[in-house]
Amino acid sequence: MIKDIPELKVENVGIAIIPELNELNEKVWNSYLINLKEEIIEGVLVTSTGYGTLNEQNVKTSTLRHFLDTVMPNSYIKIEPIVEEVFGVNNEYWLSFYSNNKMYDKRFVFLAESIVESNFTNIPLINKKGVMII
Repeated sequence: MIKDIPELKVENVGIAIIPELNELNEKVWNSYLINLKEEIIEGVLVTSTGYGTLNEQNVKTSTLRHFLDTVMPNSYIKIEPIVEEVFGVNNEYWLSFYSNNKMYDKRFVFLAESIVESNFTNIPLINKKGVMII
């Protein structure tokens, strides 16, 4: 029964989107998984998709899946680049992982037009400015 399934709350794990310079000194945006836990997270799977309305048209991007395997305690790992053209729609990252032999999952949604400099904060562990949901 559904009532018998424990509700496990994801804590101290976040997704950040950060502007950076590539090897050609061009501005690019990258998404990162941030593990602020004191333990390893394993079997890490992240799916990403964008959806919403842009120029009065319904938009849905492709769904991308990333198996990140293991993320060490107090560390981060790059998920994928993200293009500015999709900042006008909701950008969803669905995270699943194991910690202490229990499965956790959480949906992180960067709302349309929320990936802007006025929402920047210092991203822990990476020490760069960007937008983060924890």
